[in-house]
Amino acid sequence: MLLSLRKSLAILQAVCALAVPGLFAPVVAAQPAAAPAAQTPAQRGQYLAQAGDCISCHTANGGAPFAGGYRIDTPFGGLLAPNITPDPTTGIGLWSADDFYRAMHQGVNRRGQDMYPAMPYDFYTRITREDSDAIHAYLRTLAPVVNAVRINQLRFPFNQRWSMAVWRELYFTPGTFKPDPAKSASWNRGAYLVEGLGHCSSCHSPRNALGGIEKDKAYTGASIDGWFALNLSSNLHTGLGSWSAADIATYLKTGAAPAGTTALGPMAEVVRNSTSHLTDADLAAMAEYLKSIPPNSSLRTGKPVLDPGRAQAATLYMDHCGACHQAGGRGMPGVFPPLAGNPVVIAPDGANIVKVVLGGVPAQGKYIPMPGFASLLSDQQVADLANYVRTSWGNQAVADVTPAAVAKLRASR
Repeated sequence: MLLSLRKSLAILQAVCALAVPGLFAPVVAAQPAAAPAAQTPAQRGQYLAQAGDCISCHTANGGAPFAGGYRIDTPFGGLLAPNITPDPTTGIGLWSADDFYRAMHQGVNRRGQDMYPAMPYDFYTRITREDSDAIHAYLRTLAPVVNAVRINQLRFPFNQRWSMAVWRELYFTPGTFKPDPAKSASWNRGAYLVEGLGHCSSCHSPRNALGGIEKDKAYTGASIDGWFALNLSSNLHTGLGSWSAADIATYLKTGAAPAGTTALGPMAEVVRNSTSHLTDADLAAMAEYLKSIPPNSSLRTGKPVLDPGRAQAATLYMDHCGACHQAGGRGMPGVFPPLAGNPVVIAPDGANIVKVVLGGVPAQGKYIPMPGFASLLSDQQVADLANYVRTSWGNQAVADVTPAAVAKLRASR
């Protein structure tokens, strides 16, 4: 009885405290929930800079973060990413928020010069002024680093800034992202991140002879730095058509997808420096948007080309790969990824699988590391092995990996 009375009194106190705050204060002191601390512009800017993966291009191998010097090779020569720490002489310490926004939105630097599109201002133009100011505020909190960078190492005439006028006329249209009122808030957020800060199409779309994105083939995959950036469209054969939005979000967060593939080369760096730091809500929004990209039927691969050395290639596979990836290329769930249907294996360009065979893969998510076989297999054997897995177990990629292509990739390691 006494216990019931105490329980009833406790309930009454709780109800009255909600209805008339402070009524039972002498008995039970209510503890207000701490309000979440508001982010400063610089804190927001740090998150946005991660979304834009600024650190990957603006940090040289072994160099100070954001101090520049990372080399970007293009068909027209090399460019070194500039120092964007707030050093006033070699960095952007003298840049105002207006200067920074003009660079992001218009592709024009503080001296009024056209910037080279290796800096993806054709994507960053979509970000809002508020977000640009926040990134600028964050960069100003970095430790200044004195590092003079000779950015322009292009061949003539591309080393002349005026040559960018033609490129801008053909391929650049400034404009802040405009939400589509017919789409959900999540879809619009994903579009803003993918098409703007994330600049995903910059790597995942083929480019023409002048370096402009082939708009009718956007997101259908492209070669970059000796790797093949995969098709991000909803194509069932070579794109993300068979992936769920949750699969895509998991891949962006961890570098590994339930479907069995793992992030390699430049994409592994993107995951490490950028997408793994994003909120689950933003990753889900990006996945929702990516799932809406229509397929490109021109990427449907044809029938596999029969390889006369197929029996030898099968032996190579069983000797070096079968114990982990299993007969039938099915892998072992959560331990070794499957090769059947793996986007890395069936990409239109076989460079990724060759690089994996040569150099191996570090641990990703739950998958254990894979050793490289560069010292064990010849160029011909690597080519045979790559062609075998690209055309087996229902994989319908073309068996077009050559020993010469392997040799070139081996030399670039």
